[in-house]
Amino acid sequence: MAADGGTRAILAALFANAGIALAKFVGFLITGSSSMIAESVHSVADTSNQGLLLLGQRTAKRRATRLHPFGYGRERYFYSFVVALVLFTLGSAFALYEGVHKVSHAEDLDSPLVAVVILLVAIALETYSFRTAIVESRAIKGDRSWWAFIRQSRTPELPVVLLEDAGALFGLVFALFGVGLAVVTGNPVWDGVGTIMIGILLGIIALILIVEMKSLLVGEGAADGELETIVERLADGDEVERVIHIRTQYLGPDELLVAAKLALRPGLELAAVAAAIDGAEQRVRAEVPAARLIYLEPDLYCVPV
Repeated sequence: MAADGGTRAILAALFANAGIALAKFVGFLITGSSSMIAESVHSVADTSNQGLLLLGQRTAKRRATRLHPFGYGRERYFYSFVVALVLFTLGSAFALYEGVHKVSHAEDLDSPLVAVVILLVAIALETYSFRTAIVESRAIKGDRSWWAFIRQSRTPELPVVLLEDAGALFGLVFALFGVGLAVVTGNPVWDGVGTIMIGILLGIIALILIVEMKSLLVGEGAADGELETIVERLADGDEVERVIHIRTQYLGPDELLVAAKLALRPGLELAAVAAAIDGAEQRVRAEVPAARLIYLEPDLYCVPV
């Protein structure tokens, strides 16, 4: 599941958002609702974002070159970071602008029932997309909470789709809230209030994604459990006395770099040293398949005086 980065979830979100964007825009043309135009732009941004995630998956598969000897795995992190920026600018900033404008220059809605129907249909489609993302994520989430999964996942696409779909669902509820109150009270200002709520929600989600994707771009090491397993497997060999120090970093969602210095038993011949290093690499890869690049330096351990 991690290898394809939740492609099924991305495609489900892409097709759902494309259809929803078109329906919302038609609803805006009919009703003039600021909540509808904000949600239309939000869905257009989400549709573009799914395309960016798929592009990142594709470009990340390119072979390593002399200029990029460790490959292009981090392109998935880069495009996920761009997605967060798009969500912030096209989604949040536009919704806030429209909401403030609607509150200060309130206009009555035309055919609000059309907007309500479109929003209800959109909620059903977004629920399907969100459910698909949840099913895809559960396979790699393990026992972690959803928040821990979003914070700790080295596969960027699924957390992005999860947060986008959650934001889309809540945004639709906010839009329904604004349009509904505008109809019930006869005061179109509520439509603008709903739009501002959408903008704030999208801004919070975008900032969370920006922080997380920036961390992955800068470079994150193995999770605590993974690191503990790697150290244990390295030290399992009869010739290995201990792991002196170790550094890890994810070069991409499915490629972990491991560099470590191992203290070997004194007096080993060169062939035995090579066998000890090879054995340590095999043990790590058997337990942590993502550890594709392993560089081990044999040494003697001297107790500090």
